[in-house]
Amino acid sequence: MAAIDPLTAGAVFVATAATDAVYVMFTSAVVARKRVPAASWSAIWYLLSSYAVISYTENAFYVAFAAIGSWVGAYASLTFLHRPPGGPPVGASPE
Repeated sequence: MAAIDPLTAGAVFVATAATDAVYVMFTSAVVARKRVPAASWSAIWYLLSSYAVISYTENAFYVAFAAIGSWVGAYASLTFLHRPPGGPPVGASPE
């Protein structure tokens, strides 16, 4: 097994955390039926996830950093985008 590069491991972690945060924003835009924001978030999502995949195909151990980053990204984005139960989704127009 190849050695783990701390810089690559950190970059995979950050890219995957950002990917999950972007996925939450994408889902929110889809729920709010906002076409341009949904398409934009989707493009960003694929750019970020591609970096992580390319990195961990060189060394499977980087998948662990991707999994941890994914958890942190989803948790943090839902924490910062918290809405009261029954409230409108992020990006929805106030009525």
